Amino acid sequence: MSRLTVYRDDDPGRIVLRTENAPDIAEALRGIGVRFERWESPVVPEPDAAPEAVLEAYRPYLDELMGETGAGSADVVRITTRTPNLAELRAKFLSEHIHSEDEVRFFVHGWGNFVLHVAGSVYDVHCVAGDLISVPAGIPHWFDAGLEPDVVALRVFTDRTGWIAQYTGDDIALRFPAA
Repeated sequence: MSRLTVYRDDDPGRIVLRTENAPDIAEALRGIGVRFERWESPVVPEPDAAPEAVLEAYRPYLDELMGETGAGSADVVRITTRTPNLAELRAKFLSEHIHSEDEVRFFVHGWGNFVLHVAGSVYDVHCVAGDLISVPAGIPHWFDAGLEPDVVALRVFTDRTGWIAQYTGDDIALRFPAA
């Protein structure tokens, strides 16, 4: 189940808000410019489906989303325990960073936590299959799919070079519990 937990960035032990209600999650995140929504697709590809099949299953949603955002391409990312260099990849994702374009992800299978650091608060967004999240350019964040990831997600790009992470150097992620 999708979940949002909000903390003050100077007090990781104190929860300010916690909800598993998708409309409430969307409303809270809208306040910081983040898009969150649930997509209910009549077709859900198998976790090991070919990338082309995954893209085709969600084509109507992607076409609409890409038309709204001006995005030019989408692809499929799969992170599992068999992903090469998983430990290094996870360490990179766990470092707070920003992008020069929106980071748009739709979870097809599995789960992952996008953790956003905005205006003195930390927003831990636990995304599951069916969740779309769009983190605006410039918002410091990190990502965690856990020690044994099993996630398939659509990535949507306007310009792939804008996705390259720019690390903030802030170690705030170390003060918050990893998924």
